[in-house]
Amino acid sequence: MNQPYRVLLYYKYVHIENAEQFKEEHLNFCNELGLKGRIIIADEGINGTVSGNVEQTDAYINHMKQDARFADMIYKIDEATGHAFKKMRVRYRPELVTLRLENDVDPNKTTGKHLKPKEFFEAMKSEDTVVIDARNDYEYDLGHFRGSVRPDINSFRELPQWIKENKQQFEGKKILTYCTGGVRCEKFSGWLLEEGFEDVAQLDGGIVTYGKDPEVQGQLWDGLCYVFDERISVPVNQKEHVIIGKDHYTGEPCERYVNCANPECNKKILSSEENEHKYMRSCSHECRVHPRNRYIAQHDLPEEEVQKRLNVIAEEINA
Repeated sequence: MNQPYRVLLYYKYVHIENAEQFKEEHLNFCNELGLKGRIIIADEGINGTVSGNVEQTDAYINHMKQDARFADMIYKIDEATGHAFKKMRVRYRPELVTLRLENDVDPNKTTGKHLKPKEFFEAMKSEDTVVIDARNDYEYDLGHFRGSVRPDINSFRELPQWIKENKQQFEGKKILTYCTGGVRCEKFSGWLLEEGFEDVAQLDGGIVTYGKDPEVQGQLWDGLCYVFDERISVPVNQKEHVIIGKDHYTGEPCERYVNCANPECNKKILSSEENEHKYMRSCSHECRVHPRNRYIAQHDLPEEEVQKRLNVIAEEINA
């Protein structure tokens, strides 16, 4: 049965003249349609995820197709039961994806070879091939391709430096890279080529496209795919579901993300609902006792209740 709402994921590296003015016009247009979502506009292109009903999303796609700059833009479409966002945001940024390179990479000139899902599936099984996840550590921890490398990074801009520090792992290897929808890999694979890596390929359309492919059906993917909207995650592997996420507190299988209650930390942690309450949604003792702890404020916990929970946690740690 068709769902009444859809989520569109898309990007295009293309020069946008007067990008900041285009941002204002685009925000007004999206609001007129009634869409909700998050769109990044840069001089180098557009990167967005929006949600709306079928009529609204069709109108958006048709409007964009009338613009020569975006006429061939590819949309990844997910059915949904409602909006995947609370509001509509369109922002101008210097880059579509933040790498802050000294010498920027233009994916229209330099980028890794695009592999369709079946080609990527076969390439992953080849010898002398290393698969690098181009996403953040918390995205990897929820789900990733089997045997892929987990860069120890909290944000995309840290990836080039991490590669430089671990270059010996990848020298002389065939490199495959992937990300959620493809926009990060376009630049990252180009950067790898400019760094001297010779055999570099990327997953065309990203994880989202791979999971929908009727032939591959998401095989060799374990866990879920993290997405930057209210859904938090989406399934990928249609053949089998292997839970790889681990509860931050107990190490038990878990696929439920929460943000640390300390606003100065805000780290994403995997936690069961039970443990969220037991540990007051805090990733550490320091965050539990932080004066601005949002969990304590949200549940209006009196000081004696907080101390009682802290004592229970301390007893377990020292047991």
